[in-house]
Amino acid sequence: MDMLLWVLAGGFAGWIGFKFIGANAQRGVMASMAIGGFGGFLGGNLLAPLLGETAPMADAFNPVALLVAVACAAACLTISDMIWRRFAI
Repeated sequence: MDMLLWVLAGGFAGWIGFKFIGANAQRGVMASMAIGGFGGFLGGNLLAPLLGETAPMADAFNPVALLVAVACAAACLTISDMIWRRFAI
């Protein structure tokens, strides 16, 4: 359940970045949401446990892991926008 929340939160961050900030405007909203979802998955699945933020039970909700997932999604969106502007990839 947490993985779904991380991906959805990352996709929402991608939509916010596209709609209101204008990040990744050349690639479109679907690419921004996909990059954000991927970043959310990476943040929640890889970075949150590295920072020591794990849920006490397997199905328990962890708000700190969700925050890390959103932050990682924003970082992935920023990095992909910087790469797009520099190399047009």
